[in-house]
Amino acid sequence: MEWTRKHRYLPYNQWPADYLEKIRQQTATSAYRPRYHTVPTSGLLNDPNGFSFFNGQWHLFYQSFPYGPVHGLKSWVHLVSDDLVTWKDLGPALLPDTPYDAQGVYSGSAHVIGDRLFLMYTGNVRDQSWTRHPYQNGAWMDQDNHITKLKQPLFGQPNHTTDHFRDPQLLEKAGHYYALLGAQNATDQQGKIALFTSDNLTDWQDCGYLNFSKQNLGYMIECPNLIWIDQQPVLIFCPQGLDKKLLDYQNIYPNTYLIGQQCDLSQAEFKSNQSLALLDHGFDVYASQAFNAPDGKAYLVSWLGLPDIEYPTDQENWAHCLSLIKQLTLKNGRVYQQPVPAIKKLRQKQSLLRDKVAPAQEKTLVEKPGQQYELQLTLPADIQGSLQLFRDQSQKQGFKINFNTNQAAHLEVDRSQAGQQFALDYGTKRQVELTAHHPLFLDIFVDNSICEIFVNHGEFVFSQRIFPQLQAAKQITLEADQEIIYNGCWWQLAE
Repeated sequence: MEWTRKHRYLPYNQWPADYLEKIRQQTATSAYRPRYHTVPTSGLLNDPNGFSFFNGQWHLFYQSFPYGPVHGLKSWVHLVSDDLVTWKDLGPALLPDTPYDAQGVYSGSAHVIGDRLFLMYTGNVRDQSWTRHPYQNGAWMDQDNHITKLKQPLFGQPNHTTDHFRDPQLLEKAGHYYALLGAQNATDQQGKIALFTSDNLTDWQDCGYLNFSKQNLGYMIECPNLIWIDQQPVLIFCPQGLDKKLLDYQNIYPNTYLIGQQCDLSQAEFKSNQSLALLDHGFDVYASQAFNAPDGKAYLVSWLGLPDIEYPTDQENWAHCLSLIKQLTLKNGRVYQQPVPAIKKLRQKQSLLRDKVAPAQEKTLVEKPGQQYELQLTLPADIQGSLQLFRDQSQKQGFKINFNTNQAAHLEVDRSQAGQQFALDYGTKRQVELTAHHPLFLDIFVDNSICEIFVNHGEFVFSQRIFPQLQAAKQITLEADQEIIYNGCWWQLAE
């Protein structure tokens, strides 16, 4: 199909019912469809939204365009979980059905207020000349998961921003409500984080921009999130058009964070003496959403997909997925990310991996690991070599994890020989520096076309989509120039 504007913004009730059923079948039977990650039933899965704990359950929403793998008329889909690992799909939650979200329900957040959950989101509205008019809207969800939208917007676009004004995060501090929004400044088209405040969720005051950086952070900031980890404020956001002199990144747009020393929203101040850092060092993380649970713990989920990039499953009429849920901690001036402990519930059959690899020989660690598994591996200090996933028997294809634990310690992932190629304009390798002369611990999760790698207990994370030749890509192998003694475990994971 040629995705014209007419098709992208056709009201849902004007699509033929058999068309939706047809592309749902394509998605369900896709060889690349993940099993224990969240994926769409059809079409596009976009930003995670409304991440919260309410009425004894975890709640998560995601943006959806169910009719194709493109950005069109968006809605929210509702998920619930008892453990942050297994999610139940409750179906559509917010539809583009009012004058204030007529061209799409865009991203937003959720906050528990009393015995209800308040949803705050951006409504996309276009006039007859297709000029955008963003509105920040509200809705209440009761304990039966019934949602009622407010009849009027909370507020519209301020004069000091362009129409790129979206993705509200609702917070409550010291008896006041605050909303952080991604924005573009009208006078110089620089990316900013806008700040609004209210005492009653009805009357909102424009506080201008959050003062958190004196640097030019590009032409737009999306998906701002402010959380607290171990009493320290952490600001997570997605700058577009960021100068690579400020941060070395390779993806089309990075997902970044700043650790603060102090944050006072009443003064629109976020103070940090640290540099901007990458949230994820892999190929495919964007639009992450984080929040503090009632016990204060910080959790994060990410969109495994990037704007303006075509993915192989676009040809099957579906695109993208969500990451595993990660718990965040601070250590050594860095945000550490680890899968929530409940992920262990998925473990089934296991195989202990304790042996050595002879120099210059590629050793098969697991002959038939399957398409859903977890691999933990500890590698000693002062070696270098390559771990390969999705390795075919001819040893021509594979996703390489190249490691060096010597003086020039680093870890590099390379998907240049890992099957179907895409996003080649942004390179096929990603790398981080490691601490020299230290062992390396890897915790790897594979789910058909997803690979999430947690390095040294979450010091670094590499998240990416991989589209191998599934019939041929079977093995996990290890090789090095010198003898390696390795120790680890492989688990088959439940779907």
